[in-house]
Amino acid sequence: MTNQIVRRSYLRFSLCLLLALLIPSQAAAQTFPEPVREHLLNGLTVLLWQRPGDAKVLLKLRIHAGAAFDLTGKGGTMALLDDALFPDPSTGLYVREQLGGQFELATNYDSIDVTLSGTASEFERMVELLRGALVTTQLTPENVANIRTARIEKLREQPVSPAQIADQAIAARMFGSFPYGHPSTGTIESLSKVDRGDLLFARERFLIASNATLVVAGPIEKARAMRAIRQLLGPWAKGDRVVPATFRQPDPPDARALIVNQPGATSAEIRLAVRGLTRSDADAAAVALLGRIARERWQATTPDLSSVFARHEAHALPGIFVLGASAPTTSASKAIVAAREVMHSLSTAPPTLAEIERARNMELLELSQRTMQTESIADRWLDVETFKLALSGDQLDAVRKLSAADLQRVAARLFKDASVATVVVGNYDQLRASLGPTVELRSEKPDAKAASEPAAPAKRP
Repeated sequence: MTNQIVRRSYLRFSLCLLLALLIPSQAAAQTFPEPVREHLLNGLTVLLWQRPGDAKVLLKLRIHAGAAFDLTGKGGTMALLDDALFPDPSTGLYVREQLGGQFELATNYDSIDVTLSGTASEFERMVELLRGALVTTQLTPENVANIRTARIEKLREQPVSPAQIADQAIAARMFGSFPYGHPSTGTIESLSKVDRGDLLFARERFLIASNATLVVAGPIEKARAMRAIRQLLGPWAKGDRVVPATFRQPDPPDARALIVNQPGATSAEIRLAVRGLTRSDADAAAVALLGRIARERWQATTPDLSSVFARHEAHALPGIFVLGASAPTTSASKAIVAAREVMHSLSTAPPTLAEIERARNMELLELSQRTMQTESIADRWLDVETFKLALSGDQLDAVRKLSAADLQRVAARLFKDASVATVVVGNYDQLRASLGPTVELRSEKPDAKAASEPAAPAKRP
């Protein structure tokens, strides 16, 4: 096993050395495009990118408010508002089959996104579909009941894996009642509490032209695009003001490990997390490299881990940095100790030059690939609007300029004296025996025994 790990590490290192020779020149040659920017009188921002050679036109609309604004106890409100934009299930089929394109709706904590694409000859029809969704949103009692029932049924039918349980548990452990501690899509219980009045309130507050950006990319001349957009989306209500994202920051998490009981499980899903940074933080590029280095170190010190990842989930407000993996139940204790040691080592000493170059080259490769995809470029433009970011060209430069001292400084921001949340999903009795000597435990599953008294209330930061 050790020899296999060494061989894999050598191959990865060799690949990174090759990429180091190729990526800088390729990335330097790429020029990240800047859109033509227009504004309607109602406040809608339009970003245009004329691409004469494309066969299809892409429209991506973003509402700059997402599940972070769900009402307390009514998670999934914004996701239901998203569903209400196109309540007829046949809309997606129509776009794909009749317009020859793509149809997607997505809600996250920071935004609602609508993606439409199709042949250039159907451009006006696609804008007309947006008009129907945005200007005359159908929030009748019948439609609200139907979309709520459909989303609840979808949640009931979806199988939930131990990895998903672990991801949600670590978010709840880290954020508590803060919006990021709840699923952006809501739960069966929270969705059942959302009524028509809640959606009407959310529509009036957030579904407004001055809180949105539309990207149009494809073989459409500017004059034609703006004529259709002004005619069809000009009547979209502007709104009085945009509500800022202001929430009281969550309390520090309970430092004890939480076991989520999965009777009969032979492996464990492990998650350790600390508070992360915002999407707009100047150190976001450094966190991306730290994640790659942390994952590599954790895997090297605990070879029997699988599905290993290090993920920085950044939002408009500080998010979460998570180390996660699957492990044999008997290795859970060792894996947790090793993960904590990885965090500590990164905050107290700079990474090696070899680690930095491997992480840098893989990050540059991923960023460079995004600059070659139309939809990825559109997403980046929208992120620039939502989070006030730099364009991808500046992002590439930021990654190239990172030094060992920069990474150690940012690691200290994340990990030094940080409150670490720990969650393990697996067989409670076996995990209790395995983890007992190293950490205090508490199980919050109804069918598991509590291993310690409830924690005292955490003090506010």
